Amino acid sequence: MRLRLRSGALSAGCLLAEALGVALFLRGFFPLPVRSVSRGEARAEPPAEPAPPGTGIASNWTKIPPPLFRKVVIVLIDALRDDFVFGSKGKQFMPYTTQVVEKGTSYSFIAEAKPPTVTMPRIKALMTGSIPGFIDVVVNLNSPALMTDNLIWQAKAAGKRIIFYGDDTWVKLFPKHFVEYDGTTSFFVSDFTEVDDNVTRHLDRVLKREDWDLLILHYLGLDHIGHVTGPNSPLVGPKLREMDNILKKIHISLLSKEGEASLPSLLVVCGDHGMSETGSHGGSSEGEVHTPLLFISSAFEKKSGPLTQLELVQQTDLASTLAVGLGLPISRNNVGNIILPVVGSRTMREQLRFLHMNGFQLSTLLQENTPAYGKDLGYEQFKIAEKSHGNWIKLYLEGNNSEILLNLGKKVLKQYLEALRTLSSSLSKQVAQYDMYSMMVGTVIIMENAGASNSSWSEVDVLILAGTIGHVLSLGASSFIEEEHQTWYFLINTLCLALCQELCRNHFLLKECDLQLGTTVKQNFDSIGEASECRNIDVQAASDSKLGKAASSAEFVKGSDKWISLASPWIILICCRLLRSLNQTGVQWAHRPDFGHWLTSSEHKSELSVLAAVSLVMIFVLVQRRCSLVSKIAMALGLLGVYSYRAAIGNVVFPWQRDSKDISKGITEARFVYVFVLGIVFTGTKDLLKSQVISADSSVKSTGLWEVYSGLVLLSALLFRPHNLPVLVFCLLIQTVMTKYIWRPLKFDAAQITIMHYWFGQAFFYFQGNSNGIATVDVSAGFVGLESYVEIPAIFLTAFATYAGPLLWAIHLLCYLSSEVSRNSAAVGHGCFCYALMRSIPVAIYIVLVTGLRYHLFIWSVFSPKLLYEGVHVFITAAICLFFTAMDQNHFQNVQD
Repeated sequence: MRLRLRSGALSAGCLLAEALGVALFLRGFFPLPVRSVSRGEARAEPPAEPAPPGTGIASNWTKIPPPLFRKVVIVLIDALRDDFVFGSKGKQFMPYTTQVVEKGTSYSFIAEAKPPTVTMPRIKALMTGSIPGFIDVVVNLNSPALMTDNLIWQAKAAGKRIIFYGDDTWVKLFPKHFVEYDGTTSFFVSDFTEVDDNVTRHLDRVLKREDWDLLILHYLGLDHIGHVTGPNSPLVGPKLREMDNILKKIHISLLSKEGEASLPSLLVVCGDHGMSETGSHGGSSEGEVHTPLLFISSAFEKKSGPLTQLELVQQTDLASTLAVGLGLPISRNNVGNIILPVVGSRTMREQLRFLHMNGFQLSTLLQENTPAYGKDLGYEQFKIAEKSHGNWIKLYLEGNNSEILLNLGKKVLKQYLEALRTLSSSLSKQVAQYDMYSMMVGTVIIMENAGASNSSWSEVDVLILAGTIGHVLSLGASSFIEEEHQTWYFLINTLCLALCQELCRNHFLLKECDLQLGTTVKQNFDSIGEASECRNIDVQAASDSKLGKAASSAEFVKGSDKWISLASPWIILICCRLLRSLNQTGVQWAHRPDFGHWLTSSEHKSELSVLAAVSLVMIFVLVQRRCSLVSKIAMALGLLGVYSYRAAIGNVVFPWQRDSKDISKGITEARFVYVFVLGIVFTGTKDLLKSQVISADSSVKSTGLWEVYSGLVLLSALLFRPHNLPVLVFCLLIQTVMTKYIWRPLKFDAAQITIMHYWFGQAFFYFQGNSNGIATVDVSAGFVGLESYVEIPAIFLTAFATYAGPLLWAIHLLCYLSSEVSRNSAAVGHGCFCYALMRSIPVAIYIVLVTGLRYHLFIWSVFSPKLLYEGVHVFITAAICLFFTAMDQNHFQNVQD
């Protein structure tokens, strides 16, 4: 008895230890960059031109070539997808940019960004030419100063005067590098206009000045629109038109200041990443990784016709290209290639010089990171090209101007480009440098704690066990991880069919004599239970035996809810099918239209408003039944506040509203809801504390738990987007149906009920529209009711909105087990133990699988995001188990007495 009561505390302790192991494993799996060199080394002299063969002839070009451009302006438009410029939206909303692209002096490319496609790692890639570690997706919220060699530092060291306006991530990455700057926070996603106006207001003044060499502008409005309303929002077009006007102003100003004797200026237009079909980013879908890259300068040849097939380049290629354009050394950690058309107007000797510098830098980086670099194909190709380059220099210095010199130059150019591509590919594959010691220690801790939990697995049903094992085994395949939602949908559908069979068997297939015998035995067990309760002796509930189940079923057959009970699994199946059509998720079918996209389109705002209003009413009906009168009133007002908030920000409309021109941030309305959330949670917490002191009345504890649960439901309703409110309704409906018509009549034990809660929690994680990709995290939820970015609340709200499904099902599990007075006193602790086990086993196995697959082709695009999701989920589960343990302490004290 005492061991079983301690199971909740034991499982919480094991899960905390496992969380420590996961953190240690993540430290080894996502190490900080190790290739950084000191800035003193970064200023090393550039390589000389390759030495010509023979004696008596030598090249005296040992310095970095002079800059190609007088001034450079970089306009980075956050979340600018390639089709926003090169597609139909570009032609419609960016006419000036389209004209320059098709008929002006420009070069256009599609730049491919590597995951994670979030801002801070992408800025690092653009300015260093290197591929940042995946862990940068976490530190993206609080960017530390960039200490590795980069274009900004090289420009400052060379005396270039740099001005920056826009996303303050740049200010954090490059402190004290700008002679003038004005940073704006990038995380307050409800701001569509001020965040860009704060950049544009400086333009007229700074464009008239001559005291700068490099101007960087980072616009955030488009990214914020994508997060809140998606890429097909009617707000996207006006924002693109605004950006087009800004580019026109900058381009005309640069052209007006170019004299005949001075060098030309360069305007670079790019995006740090794109956006998915839902408006988020972080993953590896085409919309997220493909961004436009435009080079606009009078130095280039004028285009004569519309665009043909655009060349695909790497985002990391920009750093080396801008370095030679500004007359700077190429960053030591760069893995990108110079984009040749940008320097194509220079002489053959200059072009070969640029490519040799790039190849020398890449081969040096390869030598520093690969012991057997001499056998690398790219290194061998570079040495061959370098030798041919020496032969070309010999002919050039001898004054040979024949066609032989031109043809040899073209050949060397081709050899260099091939070598650069191979070297870049080799270096990109070596980004992963793992701390195997931390990974192994973390794995040992995780496996030991998972093994320690395995002692109570005997009570788990064989069918449920088979499904759990099947899910764990599926984590070894990238396709199953991408489409994990299909696994959970299959498991809960199968579970519903199994429950249907169980209900039919208990209603129709039991013989009358068995029922009578079962009833007699149940009565005997009840009398024994009552006597043992007086002596504090634990006796398993009658449901632990088949006879007990028969008895309870016999009683239920006589009830009036028989047919509703039989229909309940089918009702749940229908609910799940409707939820599947609401949000397409995963990878394979994420692009297909779903009901959620239909609802969020601007022409269906009335339908969305009706659905949101009906959903909020249903939420009140389903959740208020066990709340106190005060909490019921608070819940009703809070749900009204939720609708008011969504109306304020323009998602829905009230019947008396003619239009939605008066859109605000809804801060007052959201804070109005927060007051009621805190009030309901406080009321529940007060009852829980009361039950810990006065433990005689279990109803006080049950009411307190339910009110805490109700407060979390209200918070979820506020954070969920309006089209997702039916997810919350069906969550509550399924919990109500299963409680009344399945769990209580069939008398499942705590382990079975716990695993069912866990399965449905996982399914509802995906019903929300989540996936195992970073792009589906709804960042806008972290800024509901906030006037500016506040790190702790933003992280909490984002995490809560993301994991609302598993959280609500876990808290409902605690409410259910605590309220079932017919159960033995160890039910809560046993449920906690099983819940911890269900989280521990998949994580332990997945850690081992990821270690073995760390060089897999999809390690960064598929396995790593899933690892981050699992790590966060472990910490959340540890907090849940601690809450379970706290709620089980009064039982422990009773036994001790």
